[in-house]
Amino acid sequence: MRADRLVAVLLILQARGRVTAAGLADELEISERTARRDLEALAMAGIPVYSQAGRGGGWSLLGGARTDLSGLTAAEARTLFLVAGPSASATPQIKAALRKLVRALPEPFRAEAEAAASAVVIDPASWDRTHVPTPAHLDELQRAVVEGVQVRIVYAAPDRPETERTVHPLGLVAKASVWYLIAATDAGMRTFRLSRVRAVTPTKDPVERPEGFDLETHWRSVVAELDEKRVTFRATARVEAEAIPWLRSSLGNRLSVREDAGEQVEIEIRSWSARSLAGELAGFGRWVEILHPAEVREELARIGAELRERYGERTPGAKRSRGRSPSLTS
Repeated sequence: MRADRLVAVLLILQARGRVTAAGLADELEISERTARRDLEALAMAGIPVYSQAGRGGGWSLLGGARTDLSGLTAAEARTLFLVAGPSASATPQIKAALRKLVRALPEPFRAEAEAAASAVVIDPASWDRTHVPTPAHLDELQRAVVEGVQVRIVYAAPDRPETERTVHPLGLVAKASVWYLIAATDAGMRTFRLSRVRAVTPTKDPVERPEGFDLETHWRSVVAELDEKRVTFRATARVEAEAIPWLRSSLGNRLSVREDAGEQVEIEIRSWSARSLAGELAGFGRWVEILHPAEVREELARIGAELRERYGERTPGAKRSRGRSPSLTS
């Protein structure tokens, strides 16, 4: 939902007391479907907005119509600004919307709301990677998702010619600064990387949303499926229990514990190949013993032999440590 429209919906609710989706749509010059989705999104986000069916019904703010939006509790106001605050640093329109909302809040809430808006900074660049630019068509696709309209996109998949297709945008996901569009198509559900979208043209046709669709649940299934496809090599190993946190830090969800026998733990590890897995595990030395397959053991032996050949000779003045293996924390 665009932040300026979110503020407008809240201010209309507190000014009118009760509105219908049709009335809100006329007020904001949007479709009734979009107005209803905005109201439902506010309710799902924890804002005290509720609907009442029947004649004279509509949508209201819990607590009634008050000029200071006191239907919001202090905790709800903080939550709203924590959600919107990180985006506010990038978009002038959202900054303006937040300032309007601050003025509408009860006086005791304002200081905490302003602090919440500046309490979080989202830095999409990691220490070792450059910043990934915002996709060119992100705003257009956000509007299409919120307004519930189909779009025609030109998409350039890797090693394939550009194609044009009409899709039903259902949601957007940012994973490690990379944006993806989840959409329904004639061929089923698809995931599109936004950096490969070359053009977006909205249509006037409404999105057909699959019954029971939940974006977060669907994304988890997408991640699990892609992870299985891209990391197919498996090995089992026996490791020292105290090394598990270090292995998890290095391997993430590619490590799973199969059997915990106290000081010794049997694990399964997924990787891209025997050679890549051996390279990842070589630094753990005696802490990890590969049980299967033998090719990983052979790769580790090869790496050990190469290291011994290069570094095995004692350098003048150096003392070779005896007995104790180096600590993982050194």
